[in-house]
Amino acid sequence: MPASHRDIALTNSPLRSARTIGVLAITQLIGWGTTFESLGVLGRSIAPDLGLANEMVFAGLSVMMLASAFCGPLVGRLLGRHGAAKVLAAGSVFFCVGLLVLSFSNGLPLYAVAWILLGAGGAFCLSAPAYAAVVEREGTKGRRSITILMLFTGLSATIFWPLLSLGNDLIGWRTTMMVCAFLHLFVCVPLYLFALPKPIGWDTAEAGVDAPPVAFTARQGKLAFLLVATATTIASFASYGVSPSLLELLRQSGATPEFALQLAAARGVIGISARAFDILLGKRGNPFITAVTGNSFMILGFLSLIVLPSSTATLWIFIGLYGIGSAVLQVAKALLPLALFSPRDYGRQAARLSMPQNLANALAPVVFTALLDRSGALTVLVVTVLLAGSALTGILFLMHLVRQSNRLAASHSVTAR
Repeated sequence: MPASHRDIALTNSPLRSARTIGVLAITQLIGWGTTFESLGVLGRSIAPDLGLANEMVFAGLSVMMLASAFCGPLVGRLLGRHGAAKVLAAGSVFFCVGLLVLSFSNGLPLYAVAWILLGAGGAFCLSAPAYAAVVEREGTKGRRSITILMLFTGLSATIFWPLLSLGNDLIGWRTTMMVCAFLHLFVCVPLYLFALPKPIGWDTAEAGVDAPPVAFTARQGKLAFLLVATATTIASFASYGVSPSLLELLRQSGATPEFALQLAAARGVIGISARAFDILLGKRGNPFITAVTGNSFMILGFLSLIVLPSSTATLWIFIGLYGIGSAVLQVAKALLPLALFSPRDYGRQAARLSMPQNLANALAPVVFTALLDRSGALTVLVVTVLLAGSALTGILFLMHLVRQSNRLAASHSVTAR
């Protein structure tokens, strides 16, 4: 069989796809669970040991996202030069070193250095590079695998919070961090380098790796990137900003503390269900429609708290709409670059998009917490509706640009014939 045909056949292999998803699911669960999710369990044990206020300890997450944001463009270039496997392995090494520094930290300076290293690890290792690894192995057929991978990684807190809590109780937070570091070095690095299937041949013309799904002109391509970057960043800012303050927002909207916890837990289940539904759609799914749906559900959810009377039913309506909207927006954020740019260019563009998104994620909790504390729930609700509406407008403009480009390409094709 010619090499080009063999490469195409490989992308259609269910076992190959399952192997790719299996490796990345394990490593992404470890990546998210031992770093970003860790402070949810260990933060209040770390703070008194280092003599720091709780807010200073939890600011480590903001430092991580800021460092990830500034590393994004570099990661994009490295993905193009060296491929996802080596970039992901380098990210696990950053994670290992960062967690070891964290385990030996004795005050703010070392603690800050640890989170800068973890931020670099996040840029090299979490989300966009993992999705790029899928696209390298499956090309444009990687949409379903990316969605399945997101379904698994959404369980990182569910799996690692009990394990981290047990480790903290038995061996203390420092030794627990060391164990997490060695998971990256001795589990993730070998999996990335030796267990991932080989990429499809990027030099294969028949694989279509250089052909973008949309035939943009140079000007249209720049505008499309600007629109998708703006829309996804605004949506991420709104969704991520509300998430840490969700319990307080629910309380101010009429929920008891116990009911607020119940609603917040239900949101996770609803989000996973929404991602599972997207998997069932398969090839019938569309990232543009997914993005429109996610933003629309967000708008309707927050509007429900504004216009409907405060009641148990209203709170359930809100958490259902918000849970679905925020979950499918995460899917759309991962898949939109694949719907706009060529498979070869996916990793670079996704990494470029991660910079403004991570900056927004770093600032959003601070902004929304201040708004909630100083102006109350109504202000947060109105601001979120306006932000989600702006993101929706950006996606609609992007869809118009895609249709315009497709019509132009079709007319040129007819003229050529």
